[in-house]
Amino acid sequence: MDSEQPFYVFAADDVRMALPMDRAVEAMKGAFMELSGGEVTVPLRTPIDLPEHNADALVMSSYSPRLAQVGLKIVMLHPDNVKQGLPFIQGTVMILDAARGTPLAVMSGAALTAIRTGAASGAATDALARTDATRVAIIGSGTQAATQLEAMCVVRDIKRATVYDLDASRAEAFAERMQAALKIDVVVAPSVSAAVADADIVCTATTSRRPVFEDADVPPGTHINAIGVYKPNEREIPAATVARARVVVDEVDAAWEEAGELVLAREEGLIETSHIHAEIGEILAGTKPGRASDEEITFFKSVGVANQDLSAAHVVLSRGIELGLGAAVSL
Repeated sequence: MDSEQPFYVFAADDVRMALPMDRAVEAMKGAFMELSGGEVTVPLRTPIDLPEHNADALVMSSYSPRLAQVGLKIVMLHPDNVKQGLPFIQGTVMILDAARGTPLAVMSGAALTAIRTGAASGAATDALARTDATRVAIIGSGTQAATQLEAMCVVRDIKRATVYDLDASRAEAFAERMQAALKIDVVVAPSVSAAVADADIVCTATTSRRPVFEDADVPPGTHINAIGVYKPNEREIPAATVARARVVVDEVDAAWEEAGELVLAREEGLIETSHIHAEIGEILAGTKPGRASDEEITFFKSVGVANQDLSAAHVVLSRGIELGLGAAVSL
């Protein structure tokens, strides 16, 4: 290996320090615009079913000429881990120098995925939610739920958050932890309907395979981020809500391949392929309009795209070196 180019290893805490949410949101905006502008190469990810373990492995790769880097992520999704107090999402992200092929860094995929997923919703919310939005409903109370709420507070002046989880004790712990961390009012909702009905922004971050609220719960003007499910036969959002919302996705081909909210609504005859209004990168770049009115429901569906990981990892590497984080090793 080139002796002038050390290989860096960044643990989860290093990733969190190098990638604060405000920088992550800006990185995701750039990643989305690059993606929609056709400026990056992002193959569809490869899923590997692990039925003996009720789990999935996902292999994701991308290349950014602008960054002159290649990114590779292997992420493991184990729903049963939650019952054991272990992370649902685990994995590893690696970035390599595109010009020489030199490995540059490896880092915690769990920490990076949590931050970049929250930041992706933050970027979409900044582009789509009403500017006067101050109330958030978080459905779910895991790691992803926490970064969703953190990102909402970066892009909007959030005054109050409600959380709902089927496990009330987890919801209580989440509310206490996030209220202390974010210095906003965070309370546990008595029901999912109450949480959604009282919100300007709704974020779903669950492992549910069926809708987590009713369409009638959603008031006019709501913005929804759905990030919990990634299979074409699963959904967190009711088809009727999808049908009456302005739908924006991270990447159209990936959405029709994996976004159950869209695939199932189309199969049920409630929407057509043309129902997707835009990719979020197009709205951020100004080539397509965002929200049409304060009464409109907007819905951002993210299945996760690999250049999001590369853009986030690029920030971790550059800021990690600047801040003296991680360990430099020779391969």
